Amino acid sequence: MTRKHVPFTGGEKESLQVSLDRHRDAVLWKLDGLDDEQLRRPMTPSGTSLLGLVKHLASVEYGWFCTTFGRESEPLWFDPFKGEDIVVADGESTSDIVEFYGRARAAADRAVAELDLDTLGTSWSGNTVSMRWVLIHMLEDTVRHAGHMDILRELIDGATGDHPDA
Repeated sequence: MTRKHVPFTGGEKESLQVSLDRHRDAVLWKLDGLDDEQLRRPMTPSGTSLLGLVKHLASVEYGWFCTTFGRESEPLWFDPFKGEDIVVADGESTSDIVEFYGRARAAADRAVAELDLDTLGTSWSGNTVSMRWVLIHMLEDTVRHAGHMDILRELIDGATGDHPDA
């Protein structure tokens, strides 16, 4: 995995996209080298696990980038409004969740590429939001959960950092 860097003089959309991708990659890197039990292990009283956070991030990428702007999204087999997006069910494999995240990222990237930053959409709560706002929001959400994953990973095997050494 090549470490991405936000361009020092890049445009707004490019800078936001590269920053989001950088943290998306960190999320996936946090899974490297762990077995299925470690990835699913609830590490907090609320049941948060590394794989559950990836499932959540996939569902919100689809929700914010696709549903908000009336774009096609794959049907979810769980109800995120009931907290099922953070729980990994017995029948869901690690590869199922990682591939789901990959598809969500790809769909989100298409939306970002095809829509202007000022394009407006309607959020799940009925608010009118711009693509710019969604990019910033998803960057915030991804960074927040990548931080959670930093802590969970350290508790599991002591590994720290946000990217592998170059």
